[in-house]
Amino acid sequence: MPVDQSLVGRAYPPTQPHEVTEAKVRDFVAATAGAYDGGAAPATYPIVLAFDAMNAFLEAESVDLFRIVHGEQRFAYERPVVPGDVLTATLTVTSLRQIAGNDIIGTTSEITDAAGSLVCTTGATLVHRGAPE
Repeated sequence: MPVDQSLVGRAYPPTQPHEVTEAKVRDFVAATAGAYDGGAAPATYPIVLAFDAMNAFLEAESVDLFRIVHGEQRFAYERPVVPGDVLTATLTVTSLRQIAGNDIIGTTSEITDAAGSLVCTTGATLVHRGAPE
């Protein structure tokens, strides 16, 4: 069943606050085979929050995760993410089109700090594979 076109423009509730700690950054870096010497988190760290926001969107709309293929991810920064930040992500569906029985879903997640200031915007393209016929 195709994803409902009326989702375009819909924003979802913010994720639970995520405290950025050196330990969490080190765990992220270890999981991605990188190196961390302190300071700002790697540029891809906000995926932790964006993924939580994406999963909440999929659950709210009853979209099966096993039908999702992650097509693209982008990050645009206002400032670096650093230990001590407490961040939330708010996902908005920005586009939706159907191609060959698949839904191509564009999302944007705004990552904000505890004061409500924008830290980073992430954009993702998700391919929702259609059900087999």
